[in-house]
Amino acid sequence: LKRQMMKSSGINAEYGDFRGRRVIMVHYSWEPKDDDESRTCKARVPYLRAHYKNTHECSRAIKGMSLQRAQAFLKNVIEKKEIVPFRKYNGGVGRHAQCKVWKTTQGRWPRKSAQMLLGLLHNAFSNGVNKDIKGGEASRLFVKHIQVNAAPKMRRRTYRAHGRINPYLSSPCHVEVILATKDDIVPKVAPTSVPAKKKESKKKLKRQMMKENLNF
Repeated sequence: LKRQMMKSSGINAEYGDFRGRRVIMVHYSWEPKDDDESRTCKARVPYLRAHYKNTHECSRAIKGMSLQRAQAFLKNVIEKKEIVPFRKYNGGVGRHAQCKVWKTTQGRWPRKSAQMLLGLLHNAFSNGVNKDIKGGEASRLFVKHIQVNAAPKMRRRTYRAHGRINPYLSSPCHVEVILATKDDIVPKVAPTSVPAKKKESKKKLKRQMMKENLNF
């Protein structure tokens, strides 16, 4: 009966694929150019069970960092050696002295978000091993793109006094990250120094011309 229902709905019972139906492909909000595709590696996780606001601030802090620096930073956040600055979602966030490094005052140590992002960075690097990006190029990888979007809230319930029930919602998120290799830095060649021509006044030029005419 299950096979008949799957067959009538267009699903192949042996392979579990959909025939004659539209398949939605996964798209990233930013895609590298075709020339740079072999130099990038990416990973994403939907419906991550970590707070959206905490994960957003963590990702904002590591954007642009090298892969090794981002991993070390997240490990330090877990151990409370470094802090994540809260710039956007900072309502009611306490002030800490570690935020002076980021030139701000408010920050936290979101342990779960840091652990999740640490695993996502490792997953992205593992995906890059299948390309031309090898272990020796790990020092050249940096966080080119990272984005956190709010996912639909998941509902539970909590029981209150006098027989009442209140919603107890969680705030999951979708996270995507793209790592890219840095270009080789070519030193800028200094232009050949041309001696600056001294600017002379018009009166002085006229006097010189008059002297030359008188001599002739």
